Amino acid sequence: MAEPAAATAAVTAATAADTPRIAPDEAARLAEAFRLFNAASAELSEAYGTLERQVASLTEELAAANGELRRQYEQKARLTDRLTTLLNQLPAGVVVVDGAGEIEQSNPVAFDMVGARAGQSWSSCAGRLVQADAPAEWDCTDSEGAHRRLSVSEAPLTGENARIVLLHDMTRQHALKIAAARNERLAAMGEMAASLAHQLRTPLAAATLYVGTLIGRELPPADMRSIASRAQDRLRHLERLIRDTLMFARGEVLGREAIDVAGLLEELRHTVEPVARAAGVELIVDDASATGTVSGDRKAIASALVSLLENAVQACSAGGEVGLSVGLDGNRLGFAVRDTGRGIAPEIQERLFEPFFTTRDEGTGLGLAIARGVARVHGGDIECVSAPGAGSQFTLRLPITAGSGTPEDVLEKLQ
Repeated sequence: MAEPAAATAAVTAATAADTPRIAPDEAARLAEAFRLFNAASAELSEAYGTLERQVASLTEELAAANGELRRQYEQKARLTDRLTTLLNQLPAGVVVVDGAGEIEQSNPVAFDMVGARAGQSWSSCAGRLVQADAPAEWDCTDSEGAHRRLSVSEAPLTGENARIVLLHDMTRQHALKIAAARNERLAAMGEMAASLAHQLRTPLAAATLYVGTLIGRELPPADMRSIASRAQDRLRHLERLIRDTLMFARGEVLGREAIDVAGLLEELRHTVEPVARAAGVELIVDDASATGTVSGDRKAIASALVSLLENAVQACSAGGEVGLSVGLDGNRLGFAVRDTGRGIAPEIQERLFEPFFTTRDEGTGLGLAIARGVARVHGGDIECVSAPGAGSQFTLRLPITAGSGTPEDVLEKLQ
């Protein structure tokens, strides 16, 4: 047993003798390195813990954000559904048109009115509209073949290269407007029935008297011709009175056509110039700015302007002057008839357009009333500016007609 122990001791001694010794400074560096490693490991552990906490916090925030986004999405989905329902239930037609003129969105009413649907060109739908007598109003035939009167307007979408076109059905309002105008005329006819009887009785009594003279007496041929001529004048006056009364009572436009303004002025010149020449009055027609067209009954408009011109001629004495000019007044064309006559007192101006009101013995008192009725049924009106001794000016204004006849052109011109 002593030999193995001795051998082991010898081996241990030999091994210890062969193992190199670690220098103190090297041991210090190793100790420092282990210390730094432990410190870094602690920092990494702390950073990892912090990172875990941040990840947990971000996960909670992300979950909250996702919940908020989901809530907003649901709200917007509900809002979109409500807006879609509202759009589909609106009584007006709504069309969204992009910058290229293509329809992005439309509601069923717009489809019923002009056949507007998504992906279609808006110009093809607008081509179905025909300009009516009033500004921004159009006539069309809907998908069921019924006639409609539409009001067209548009507005740009903020921040987008698109616009919204609104189509309002004015058919019922237009019918009510016509009915109201007709009722107004009938009411006026009722109020002026007594005056009408007086207006008819006077020329009829004179004509009866002249005819009775012809029948009851033997007169020379020259006297007979003179009395017959007077009777004929009274009968013609009676005929004019009846004609004007019927025109006032009807008060409707018989036809619609595009009227060239320059041609209309030339027609008025040829019609009124002989009357002015016979009265010794100079007629001046300024057609330098007579461009464009108006839509309406050519005969009715010409008759209204002739009435204004003849009134102006009759208001002037020999050597006077009557002028006719045309000018653009906003979205209306104004026909101005001016004279150098005696002018009109303010108290008379208030009654100028009353039926059967006249200051002339030979007048029927319906000329200005009919002229104003013609202007109004065409969507216009008549204005009078006058002062005693300073002459008068009557301006008949009518809506302009766009050159191309499409809603987009007219809207562009009106804006």
